Amino acid sequence: MAISINKDNYQQEVVNSSTPVVIDVYASWCGPCQQMAPIFEALEKELKDEYKFVKLNVDEARDLSIQFGVTSVPTFIFFKDGQVKGKETGYMSQEDLKATIEDHLG
Repeated sequence: MAISINKDNYQQEVVNSSTPVVIDVYASWCGPCQQMAPIFEALEKELKDEYKFVKLNVDEARDLSIQFGVTSVPTFIFFKDGQVKGKETGYMSQEDLKATIEDHLG
């Protein structure tokens, strides 16, 4: 299961990660976020050897959400070598999200 990040573990789990990181920025009240959850989990299982999957709840980690410039959810942020390599917003199919991950981090 994806790690939940906040200001306390963000540096360790994302910035210092030796593995490229996919962040799912979501809210519990967001319908499209709830639709994306099983897709995100399926890709985590499929791609866990290549990428680290983490989740960021906008209501619990507002400071990080602001830092990333998140204005709507779901938003996916792609990190590699401690740097943001891309950001996408909105619902995606499993195939589209996989292709987007590979485009930004592959």
